[in-house]
Amino acid sequence: MADVDRRGFIGAAAAAIVTAQSGPASAALPPRPSSRASFASIKQIDAGALNVGYAEAGPPNGQPVLLLHGWPYDIHSYADVTSLLAAEGYRVLVPYVRGCGTTTFLSSETFRNGEQAAVALDAIAFMDALKIDKAVIGGFDWGARTADIIAAVWPRRCKALVSVSGYLLGSRAANKLPLPPIAEYEW
Repeated sequence: MADVDRRGFIGAAAAAIVTAQSGPASAALPPRPSSRASFASIKQIDAGALNVGYAEAGPPNGQPVLLLHGWPYDIHSYADVTSLLAAEGYRVLVPYVRGCGTTTFLSSETFRNGEQAAVALDAIAFMDALKIDKAVIGGFDWGARTADIIAAVWPRRCKALVSVSGYLLGSRAANKLPLPPIAEYEW
């Protein structure tokens, strides 16, 4: 049940991207998909330290949208929304992040690291491999934090950001002190 609700929420967020960029003419939300859509094929590309498996939909010359999944999820979390965005003319790219699906390290010598900063570097390398200068970047869960890092560190690569149910980018110095008890309780 949670997967269906997340897909609906992500679909609404994607529709918000379309509305924000298209204007009021397409302001109505598309109908919520009722099927368990999947991807027709998975492509592979060498990007940085990885051979990245990814799904792609929409016209090759459409505005790129990069969707980053969380953990322990995978690209199928975006199957429904991908078709909605592609129908609006977006080029939608949904890579398996390192350690997931068909994405593998090119070298057995590469240090394995699952930090969102490393995954953000992977996403930039993925964009470079596909010759994408700037994209709408969206993510949920760990993918949201990765998307946030890309927007913060490489703002010229991020046309727009959709960050759903992720983690805050924080300050190490501020985190040295505990929150007041009432704030700790609320967390």
